[in-house]
Amino acid sequence: MTNLATARTILETLVGFDTTSRNSNLALIEWVEAYLAQHGVASERVPNESDEKANLFATCGPQVEGGVILSGHSDVVPVDGQDWSSDPWIVQEEAGKLFGRGVTDMKGFIALALAFVPRFVAGRLPVHLALSYDEEVGCQGAHSMIARMAETIPPPRLAIVGEPTGMGIITGHKGIAVHEVTVRGHEAHSSLVDHGISANGVAVELMHDLLALAEELRARADPANGFNPPQATLTIGVMEGGTASNILAGHARFEFDLRCPPGEDPDAILAPFKARCAQLDAELKSRFPNAGVRVEHHASTPPMTPVGSEDAVAFVRALTGENTAPGQVAFATEGGQFQQAGFPTVICGPGSIEQAHQPDEWIALSELEKGAAFMERLAERLN
Repeated sequence: MTNLATARTILETLVGFDTTSRNSNLALIEWVEAYLAQHGVASERVPNESDEKANLFATCGPQVEGGVILSGHSDVVPVDGQDWSSDPWIVQEEAGKLFGRGVTDMKGFIALALAFVPRFVAGRLPVHLALSYDEEVGCQGAHSMIARMAETIPPPRLAIVGEPTGMGIITGHKGIAVHEVTVRGHEAHSSLVDHGISANGVAVELMHDLLALAEELRARADPANGFNPPQATLTIGVMEGGTASNILAGHARFEFDLRCPPGEDPDAILAPFKARCAQLDAELKSRFPNAGVRVEHHASTPPMTPVGSEDAVAFVRALTGENTAPGQVAFATEGGQFQQAGFPTVICGPGSIEQAHQPDEWIALSELEKGAAFMERLAERLN
């Protein structure tokens, strides 16, 4: 069986594990552990606090300096409410495409890396595999694994994060700060507006402030910074509240994310909004002690910059054969975390981000072929 055929078989197995971020990923991790063990490769888990999820990293080849990290996240986004033409957990082929949740983002890259393990273990320089959890909910899992790798593996030459880029090289991305705002009102009959506080009304005011902030960010953006869109973006992704149309809402909540290019400080951007929330909290409590506003910071993902990536870019260019200038992307990855840990990092993987997170997510077979050629050249380079 060729490496590409092996990768496809592995991809079908990986997609069969429903690793939506709300679920455990341990079944997938156990399968990868067993697969690696069959090839004589020991691996190490880095679990979360509840032991319900785990990162996994392993070294294929000798424990020496100068190797390459291949990194991918094991979790996927939900399929809830999406109109799929087939079972999202069973890979289907049609018209030169493979369909299934995660085939592009990013189990295709993981499958390719695993398919080449027999080649990597024979190399004179190592390949360090790194699989994370909870990337899709703010890159919350990888930091503990990256810290452990920095402590234990010989210094690698670079890290390659295999997010879908059409095998193009990416050296920069925005960072993310995810927040939740919870408003506690005071319920009363909707005809007696002075007898209570509508949490929905307060939440709408605060969301209006955030939308105004988003427009300010758009207006002051640097159009030459290489990002599309160039500005720091602020979007409200979740909103809910209230019980009935004739009751002043006793509760409301919404979540938003702020994505900043390198050099923009999310704390400074949000400081006036958080001050406004604190002011409202005091005002509401002065009327009803149980009312108030709370802002919680759920997750942060650092931006990634091109600084110090020249050698990594040259190395990966030799594997892809591409001579175009590296790019930057608006979506965030774990690349910034690897970079913060001192690993020169690039993002490069098969597939397109435009297919990620969509119903009928797909990856072109031609992209997997390009990914297999990339892995083949990597194995040759490290031998």
